[in-house]
Amino acid sequence: MKKPLSAHSVHARRALWAVGGLLLAAALILGACHEKPPYRSLQDIYRAGKITVITRNNAHCYYLYRDRPMGFEYDLAKAFARFLGVALQVRVAHRWDQMIPDLLGGKGDFIAASMTITPHRERRIRFSEGYMQIQQQIIVQRKNHRIQTAADLAGRIVDVRTGTSYQRQLEILRQHGIAVGIRLHVDTPTEELIRQVAEGKIEATIADSNIAKLNRRYYPAVRIAGAISGRQVLGWAFHPGAHALIEKANRFFDTIRGNGTFDKIYNRYYANVDLYDPTDIDAFYRLIRERLPRYRAIIQETAVRYNLDWRLLTALIYQESHFDPRAVSTAGALGLMQLMPETAAKFGVSDIFNPAENIRAGVRHLMNFYAFYDKAAYPARLYIALAAYNIGQGHILDARNLARRQNLDPNRWESLMRTLPLLSRQKYFQDAIYGYCRGSEPIAFVKKIRIYYDILRHRDVSYPLRPS
Repeated sequence: MKKPLSAHSVHARRALWAVGGLLLAAALILGACHEKPPYRSLQDIYRAGKITVITRNNAHCYYLYRDRPMGFEYDLAKAFARFLGVALQVRVAHRWDQMIPDLLGGKGDFIAASMTITPHRERRIRFSEGYMQIQQQIIVQRKNHRIQTAADLAGRIVDVRTGTSYQRQLEILRQHGIAVGIRLHVDTPTEELIRQVAEGKIEATIADSNIAKLNRRYYPAVRIAGAISGRQVLGWAFHPGAHALIEKANRFFDTIRGNGTFDKIYNRYYANVDLYDPTDIDAFYRLIRERLPRYRAIIQETAVRYNLDWRLLTALIYQESHFDPRAVSTAGALGLMQLMPETAAKFGVSDIFNPAENIRAGVRHLMNFYAFYDKAAYPARLYIALAAYNIGQGHILDARNLARRQNLDPNRWESLMRTLPLLSRQKYFQDAIYGYCRGSEPIAFVKKIRIYYDILRHRDVSYPLRPS
């Protein structure tokens, strides 16, 4: 039979248990203090030599075009990685509402996905300084004149993706007495909902103004109606503890705004989004459907021969002749690529109205300009060559000389966009070698080609990326 413990022994054992418990608690606390937080510090990123961006696979964030990664947010993130001196790794979120949990779970270092800065989101994450102002705008069919303003949404159903700032803004309208019906879609991209509006499958959706203006090129059957929000800003999202990385991101945005990098990236995707003529876009879609098939084979064959994107060549031909092989301009330019007779003769054209001959000579003419402006970086080199194709090399020479006199880089298209229009003023053209020039015309010429090229590229873009 066991001898019962004395009172003294019982107290001693309890004391030992208490001390042991305190030691265990202390060990757990110390262990917790040494646990890595669920995000990487800036030093961790430097040590790893890479930074991971969480984004979405769509037309304005990240996509592959001819096996090359592209997208406004991707290009910004790539520039940020260069700013830090590290490589960029991309994590494509399978769902919109997956991004913030992935960020907070340490699966990426920041979110770059055109995310609106909202008080609701700021309860969970921290944002960089805003880098673009937007408004949430109503998208309806062009023939739909019943919806003009937010108030007109009363009694209507608006389709939006669940978990977005669009949903929250519509709920705010409800709170203000506008009885709008909200139909939610699980992770359906905004572009897809815009397409459904264009096809009449749904009546209305909401899109940020940058997305809305870009997509009306691709879906000319839609119209941008009124706004349902005031001015808002987009920002990059970070883990709340990533203070040093957020500070670096803010410094990065200050830097690229100052040195022109932000404008360069912005213009790559959103240039001329405000230049929108629905009648012209309608005609473009109609003629690429009705006339382009006759010439597509020769366009593609010629483009391959000269290492030129056939979509760019198609855009140029449309701008010049609307795919009319018998086109004659008031200045005497002829055929699909509007060749002057002396240019056609220079390239041995026997029949200027023959589509194959005209296209081949026109491309050789363009590529001669492109070769000449070899000091300019792409895409400025291409834009300068196109402007020379439109107005002649002499006027481009005058514009470049004027750029030098104004301490502008003559190899930047932005510089020539400033100096070409000046050549219509006597103050400037009286000293120019080639005299007066309607310098606004080649600028408009290049802008329109860029719009048509963008539409054609978008029609050919697929989004095959698998979510990580």
